[in-house]
Amino acid sequence: MKVRLKGLNSVTIESRGGEKITYLYAWKGGPRLLHDDGTPITSVLDPQLHAAFAKAHADAKKTPGVTLSKLIADFLASSAFKKLAPKTQKDYRAYIKRIEERFGVMPDTAIEDRRARGQFKKWRDEIAEKSGDRAADYGWTVLARILSVAKDHGAIGINVCERGGRLYDGDRNDKIWSDAVEAKYYAGTLPYLHLPLLMALWTGQREGDLLKITWLQYDGKYIRLAQGKSRGKRRVTIPVGAPLKLALDTLKATIVEETGKPPDGAILRTMRGNRQWTEDGFRSSFGKACDAAGIEDLTFHDTRGTAVTRLAIAGAEVPEIATITGHSLKTVQEILDKHYLNRDVAMAESAIMKLEASKGFVRITGLSVVAGGKG
Repeated sequence: MKVRLKGLNSVTIESRGGEKITYLYAWKGGPRLLHDDGTPITSVLDPQLHAAFAKAHADAKKTPGVTLSKLIADFLASSAFKKLAPKTQKDYRAYIKRIEERFGVMPDTAIEDRRARGQFKKWRDEIAEKSGDRAADYGWTVLARILSVAKDHGAIGINVCERGGRLYDGDRNDKIWSDAVEAKYYAGTLPYLHLPLLMALWTGQREGDLLKITWLQYDGKYIRLAQGKSRGKRRVTIPVGAPLKLALDTLKATIVEETGKPPDGAILRTMRGNRQWTEDGFRSSFGKACDAAGIEDLTFHDTRGTAVTRLAIAGAEVPEIATITGHSLKTVQEILDKHYLNRDVAMAESAIMKLEASKGFVRITGLSVVAGGKG
């Protein structure tokens, strides 16, 4: 017989292995219902459900206020979350699940207690040990954002996760795909993995956007797309450089010859050519390809900064670069100032060559320097 408890709320999620699990809550935004041993109750037919449900409501009367689960529900319904790009929302949800499992029943009185910061830091350290510093920092960012929105909405008075610092050193100043490394990658990987790197280096686009580009977006001269991660879906029109155009036109001609019809769907596809890449699948395959080619400490994400750097070295101005990559002018300048050009010897060589051209030569007589004109 189906159990009916007023206000009982259920949420079904899919695990990494594809298994669907249903969690039960005392009310929407309320605490998750647990067995006596602390494991979740996942069925309305569970004999401990009534007792756990009654206890949750009794505890709520003893401890007025909201729980972190309620703050999470409010955050998910807020404009702050809804304005995030779909990919970012998906990433946030993965960490929100962890936060709720660990701290969902924590009441607002405990959340506002400055000692809670220590508990949250301990949780971050546990993630760092299992999944790395970068994942730990992301989890902290999500938790801090939830509490920030709650504070702005007046649900809590203190955000104990403000200014939490970072564990991961994200400085990638010298992480550039040089010409030599690019050639090494092509020589050591299968042909179907060449085009993604070429497209990235010649367009400066994010991995997620590149994987979604279709043949309809390429007209033989330009690639047009709306960037998924930018607010308002920033639209960019990218002139296709000669190397990339040759690769795309050759692939298109090959498909027409093999199938007798123009290609459709996504341009970048898996090894058999019959499926579009998923981001996780591509990331895994690209990482393995780099390992096989002997390329270390470079990622696909580094191609975006590399494209900015190459354009600047070639003489492109900041506004010209921004129209291609879709960055803001400020972001392009920050990339050039803080992350890449200050370490790139090619830019230094270009600067000296320009100085030589403008100042001409000098004559050295003994230990004396005598200024000379051009030529």
